Parts: sequence; structure tokens; C-alpha cells
Amino acid sequence: MEEHVQKVVDPSSGEVVATYPAHSDVAVERALDAAHEAFRAGRRSSFADRGRIMRRAALTLRERSEAYAHLMATEMGKVLREGRAEVEKCAWLCDYYAEHAESFLAPTPVETDARHSFVARVPLGTLLAVMPWNFPFWQVFRAAVPALMAGNTVLLKHASNVPGCALAIADVFHAAGLTPGAFASLLIDSGRASALLADARVSAVTLTGSTAAGRAIGAKAGEVIKPCVLELGGSDAYVVLHDADVDAAAATCVQSRMINAGQSCIAAKRFVVVDAVRGQFEEACVARMRALRMGAPTDDSADLGPQARADLRDELHDQVVRSVAAGARLLLGGAVPEGAGAFYPPTLLTDVGEGVPAYHEELFGPVASILPARDEAHAIALANDTSFGLGAAVFTRDIARGTHIATHELEAGCAFVNTHVRSDPRLPFGGIKGSGFGRELGQAGIRAFVNEKTVYVAS
Repeated sequence: MEEHVQKVVDPSSGEVVATYPAHSDVAVERALDAAHEAFRAGRRSSFADRGRIMRRAALTLRERSEAYAHLMATEMGKVLREGRAEVEKCAWLCDYYAEHAESFLAPTPVETDARHSFVARVPLGTLLAVMPWNFPFWQVFRAAVPALMAGNTVLLKHASNVPGCALAIADVFHAAGLTPGAFASLLIDSGRASALLADARVSAVTLTGSTAAGRAIGAKAGEVIKPCVLELGGSDAYVVLHDADVDAAAATCVQSRMINAGQSCIAAKRFVVVDAVRGQFEEACVARMRALRMGAPTDDSADLGPQARADLRDELHDQVVRSVAAGARLLLGGAVPEGAGAFYPPTLLTDVGEGVPAYHEELFGPVASILPARDEAHAIALANDTSFGLGAAVFTRDIARGTHIATHELEAGCAFVNTHVRSDPRLPFGGIKGSGFGRELGQAGIRAFVNEKTVYVAS
């Protein structure tokens, strides 16, 4: 049955607080035509003109930061402090690509037998961006901004529980002076998004979401022979070696795990700790997690808000219950609080080994798992024993050894030493294995959706 409205359920209360009409087939068709025409008309616009639009978008984001933080709090439960930071990161991204897009896409001369030969980088057309709810501004901007700066147009299919965010993002770009057809937010369901990808007016697709969603979109992109970037789930391992600063490592691990109430693909989910320091590490983690305050996302004193939806909270709790039944030991949390809202407390599991659900599955919430390791080699093997490969980190006082492990031993698209995994506009971001393929951000991100065209001038 076609979805006619998208409802906003406040996850801190469980109440429906807003409804938005879904876009009709006629509206989607108009958006497709407008995006196609905007690409044809604007593909030769200058980088200077595009950059001015992006800088105005950055100003708009900063001016509206408080309103957008409250919007995220209402729609998916992000605490205001993190919402403000997310908006600022989007503004930074706009400024970054406004400054660097032209150099990233500059033609590269290549010496051949020709009088003149080079690689040109020209836009592809309209990009379909299928985005999730957990970072409802950042994940859209990190896909859309480089695509727009390259001269493409963008159609956004956002998660159905954040329709207000989707429309607000479109308003940011339009207020900044972008041609309305060049970016549109479509309130549609996943089935209609798949049909969009098959349309000849769509040239490529990018998706951030679950591995299952990635399989579906990747298969469809292959069927219609269109390029795609997939940033999927993760179960990031943070390896704590015998010579680590254990208290600092615990602080970083807990901080990373609890960002966005644990609802992040690149959150630290598996703490792989060598036996020599495991007892000290467990005590430090329990103390830090116990001190965290759970509360309404609009309460500035809250460290973490609710889960985005009650069904997601219930699924997370089921994973915890099954993990304990399979042999994990509960050190903290693990109980659904009484009262309204999709809240779940900071939870710590230890003795998480083979056969325990928390060992194999991604836990998308404020639940951390400690995997005991005999030594460094065993820790690295455990870290890599996963179907995911998005991010990883290693903690050690031996910087050279840590750098070697991060570079050559940890199987992930991003590996960090003595700090938490994060995305940065200046660095490529993405995963391997079940965490997807392709890269966003940095030079790689803007080159993901251009035609690397060989130009050969014989005489």
C-alpha cells in the first residue's frame, strides 16, 4: 500500500508530533524533470559560482543551528549539544568543498604520443541519495555537497522518520541560491526509490544504511549499470594493548560508543582488550558509563537521549538478552527503563566470545562489548573476525607499532591510533567487506560521481 503521509514520532515521548504528506507520483516526476533540466542548464557553471552558493549555505546553517538541533531532537532524539555540532560540521563541509573542489577536479595532463592528452573530470548528471536517520543533516550534506560542487544535481530520499530534516536541508540549499531543481527532497518510500534508480534521468546512487539495504541498492545499481557508493553498517573494534594508557583508552572507547546514544555506524562497538589490562579497563569503563546521564534530548544536561524508535530499542534489548543467555556477562545496564520514550541505558557486556550475538551482530545503541584477548596477535585476530570493515582503532604507547597495526593489520576502511574513529571532510571515508565500498569526503568523495574522461588530441 502506498504511503500517503510520513509521521514524526517524538522518541522521548512516543507521541506523534507532526505529519507530512508524501510526494505523489506526479510530484516525483516533476522533480526528476527539474533535476535533469537543472543539470543540463548548470553543468557548465563555474566553480566560483558553485562555491558562493556553498558558502551561503554554510552561513544559513550557522544562523539556523539552534532550530535544526531542536528539529533533530524531536525527530530522532539527538541531544541538542550533538545536534549543534552536527550542523556546524555540515557548514565546515560546505566551506571546505567551496575552497577545494576546483583543484580536486582539475584536469590531469598525461604525457603520451598525442600533441596533448589529459584526464578531464566532468559531472555525471543526477545523483539519487538514499540516507538514514541517525545523522540526518551530516550524512546528506557529505553526499550532496561534493556532488553539487562537481556540477551534478541531487534527489534525496531520506529516512521516513525525519521528513522535517529532509525538507529543511532542501530549504538550506534553496535559500543559498541553488536552482530549485538542482536539489530536491522527496518524501517517498523505499520501493519508489528503487524505481527512481532505474529511471534514465538518474545517473548514479549513493546510500548510507544497513547492509541489507546496501545489497538491495547495489544489486539494482548493477542491474541498471549505474555507479554507486555504499556506506553500510559497522561493528568497529577498538584494540587495547598491554602498554596502552588504560584510563585514557577507556575514556575514548566510552565516548565513541555513546555518541548519538550509540546510534552510529562508526561508534566503538567491540572493545578488544588484552587480558593483562582487562580488569583495569572494565572498572574504568563501568565508572565512566555509570556517570552518564540519560534524559530528554532537549535537556542540555543529558549525555544521551532516547533511541530513535521504540522498535529499534526493543531489538537492541533482545540482542543484549540473547547475548547474556549465550554466555556474556553483564557489568552494567541491560534493563529497559520504565516510563514513556524509547530510552535504553548505557550497557556493558564482557566475556563476549564466539557464539554470542554481540560478537557477531551490530548493536546499534549504547551497548558496548568487551572481547577478551590473550595477547596482541589474538586481539588483532578478534578485531578482524567480523563481516564488517568500516572503522577500527588501536591503543598503545608504542606509536610506531600502533601505526603499523592501523596501516597493515586492521581490516577496515578507516583506522585510528589512540583516538576514536570519525569522519573528516579532508579525508576519504568508507568501508570494506560488509560495510560497503566507495569513498565519501576528501578528494575521493568529489571524484566518486564524475566521469574520468580521457581526452586525446592527436594534432
